[in-house]
Amino acid sequence: MSLNLKKTYAFAVITTLYITVFSTVLITVLLFLFATISWKFLVLFALAIAMFSFFLLQYRVEHFIYRRVKKIYDDVSLLDSSTLRSNSITTDMVTLTKEVKKFATDKKIEIENLKVREEYRREFLGNVSHELKTPLFTVQGYLSTLLDGAMKDKDLRKKYLERAEKGVERLVYIVEDLDMISKFEMGDLNLEFSKFDCVELIQSVFDLLEMKADKKNIILMFDRKHNKPINVYADKEKIQQVLTNLIMNSIKYGKQNGTTEVAIEDLVKNKIIIRIRDNGEGIEQQYISRLFERFFRVDKSGARSEGGSGLGLSIVKHIIEGHKEKIYVESEFGKASEFSFTLEKYK
Repeated sequence: MSLNLKKTYAFAVITTLYITVFSTVLITVLLFLFATISWKFLVLFALAIAMFSFFLLQYRVEHFIYRRVKKIYDDVSLLDSSTLRSNSITTDMVTLTKEVKKFATDKKIEIENLKVREEYRREFLGNVSHELKTPLFTVQGYLSTLLDGAMKDKDLRKKYLERAEKGVERLVYIVEDLDMISKFEMGDLNLEFSKFDCVELIQSVFDLLEMKADKKNIILMFDRKHNKPINVYADKEKIQQVLTNLIMNSIKYGKQNGTTEVAIEDLVKNKIIIRIRDNGEGIEQQYISRLFERFFRVDKSGARSEGGSGLGLSIVKHIIEGHKEKIYVESEFGKASEFSFTLEKYK
């Protein structure tokens, strides 16, 4: 506060000095011209002082404010040269206040976003290390046991090597999914659109996952028979991956002796919606908004025992959004879940 007072005092003193000097010189000149004080003398003196004071104060105040406003612009411009630097400097306090307030709001949002990203980064690194640690320790444990002498037992050696191989397979699966999702997030989807029959594609995914479903006695079925092809325009390989991930999840989290049902319905004139329903344990509403996060699992212990990378739904979301389509989730805890996504019909 003392610094501000000193600056304003200096401003006032210098301005007063200018007016005093000008007044002294002016009155000396006028007395020399008029010799005596008259009404003309007073009028000329008053007008001259008024005009000089007006222009002097205007210039001094403008200059005084301008220097300080310029300093604010310069300081702010160091932080955000793209916005304020391109604008001309103004001494209008209302405009300046609005611009600085907007800048402060934008920076606050930017800082909050950075905090969210930093928290997300820490959580992501923690999840990656945890996901990789489990199969790594598994492989390490079996190999160490074999090296400690179990290798001599032929049956035990085969059993431990097979288990170690499964651990390596899971590591490869996680790394491949991480590589894939990293490319997706950088915009490297490389979609190759073509016409294909989605009924035939779903049936091929059923054939691929039939053995996994049989282990839990889960029936894979269409909700109704489709006698005619339903052609769509999309990346066939990527949509197959979407279907595989979603149907695999329904098997993984479905009930023993349950069902996984796929339905294809017309949505609008040029869109269809594919629904994947199961009669599993369902998902609590509080978790639904986080389902597509990387490594997020509702039942972490149970999910890990089923295997997988924890990236399946996140990959699904990136693929569907890469097609400019929508994906939806509906679930009733304890009863069923339904994942659905839209696709463009082939014209």
